Amino acid sequence: MDLATEFEAERAHLTALAHRMLGSRAEAEDAVQETWLRCAAALADPAARAQVHELPAWLTTVCARICLDVLRSARLRRESYPGQWLPEPVVTPLADGFAPDPAERVSRADQVGTALLVVLERLSPEQRVALVLHDVFAVPFDAVAEVLGTTPAAARQLASRARRAVDADGVPRHRADRAEQRRLVEAFLAASESGDLAALLRVLAPDVVLVGDGGGHFPSARRPVLGADAVARFVLGVFGPDGRYAGRARFRRVLVDGTVGLYGEAPYRDGRTIRVVLSFAVHDGRITGVFNQLNPEKLTGLPPL
Repeated sequence: MDLATEFEAERAHLTALAHRMLGSRAEAEDAVQETWLRCAAALADPAARAQVHELPAWLTTVCARICLDVLRSARLRRESYPGQWLPEPVVTPLADGFAPDPAERVSRADQVGTALLVVLERLSPEQRVALVLHDVFAVPFDAVAEVLGTTPAAARQLASRARRAVDADGVPRHRADRAEQRRLVEAFLAASESGDLAALLRVLAPDVVLVGDGGGHFPSARRPVLGADAVARFVLGVFGPDGRYAGRARFRRVLVDGTVGLYGEAPYRDGRTIRVVLSFAVHDGRITGVFNQLNPEKLTGLPPL
């Protein structure tokens, strides 16, 4: 195979890797393109290519280093972001027999979900890279250390600290199969549209958290909404029979970052159409997290309903 063909065989893996690290599909695709440019520059000479015995590992290292640089520079952008920040969702159809492209197949296989991507934002760039490389993509700590420019022992410590942060109290838990996710999302939608507060409370965990990202374009909760009662009343105030979008919102069941969610739209008061992607964390028969993406800059690839 020529170099371009070899690279294309790894593109899906690299895109999934970069998306886990960066939380943005657009930034992930930019990182993968930069990986290709560096690959083409470094390995165009057949003699140089012959020195690289494991091209997938070489590409993973290059892509991870690019993502690490992006994460370090993204800190300032996150601090100036209007309101709460959520990752750009990867939305795919939820239907029997649906065959996603290779990148989405990776997304479905490891069931990362929005909840983990949100938690990853709390980590330092080095912790995030160590955790994603080792725990999600099974990269050995020797290789992780090479990416981070540190020792294997230090890389192991970074991943351990990241793991503790992911499992800390107050972090939405997500351990549910696709059938349980679908059942709870259906119950959440039915209770929201009917205005049944008691039914909505039954599907929400007592410590559920709701996070909304309007990006300054549409109103959203500027701080996390905490607790079942507060989240239920917030949801009914938006989508319930007497809510802001009562009877005007339409929803479709979809996969969001590999887990069951909702994609909807409703007319906004100024004539624009507001689109929303709702994703969920589900654990032990309850919804532990609701993530409400409203920022149109992060939903540009979605078709109208």
